[in-house]
Amino acid sequence: MKKTGLYFGSFNPIHIGHLMIAEYVLEHSDLDDLWFVISPSNPLKKKEHLLDEKQRYYMVNIAIEDDARFKACDVEFKLPYPSYTCVTLAKLTEIYPERTFVVILGEDNIENIERWKNYEYILDNFQIYVYPRPGHGGSKFLSHPHVKLVPAPLIEISSTMIRDSINSNKRVSYFLPPKVEQYIEDMGVYKFSKK
Repeated sequence: MKKTGLYFGSFNPIHIGHLMIAEYVLEHSDLDDLWFVISPSNPLKKKEHLLDEKQRYYMVNIAIEDDARFKACDVEFKLPYPSYTCVTLAKLTEIYPERTFVVILGEDNIENIERWKNYEYILDNFQIYVYPRPGHGGSKFLSHPHVKLVPAPLIEISSTMIRDSINSNKRVSYFLPPKVEQYIEDMGVYKFSKK
């Protein structure tokens, strides 16, 4: 049975921090592969500046297209809105019974998991691999038997910072995979302009 990590996010846009975390978790755990699950929206976050889901899915695909260990997953686009992780996990388990799924979360998200719909179902039925996030730590859920801390390096890059930089006409070349940067520039999303 293949063990697949599910890295949920809006990926608005996907950046090298996401890819660094994904690679670290994959290489330093028992996962066979890792899927980036692009969320149409997060019921716990504002939709402000959220790029169309198909464009975000495309950017994830071009960021990872040369690495067979990774896959872009659009399953949440086909599920009822808003998308809930518990529903997505149930659907993926139904579609792929030959796989064991592991949820990949940052420490900031495990701290707030009690706010998630049916969070007990997730904790009871799935392993969760947690990576460190700046300014977070010590969640009571880190001692749960299905939760494992993966000591990945702290990455202080955010999609918000990248979008803000683009909106201010600042270069972000070293924060984005080259194909994603080119797509953003070509499409004019996030008001990107090169200096």
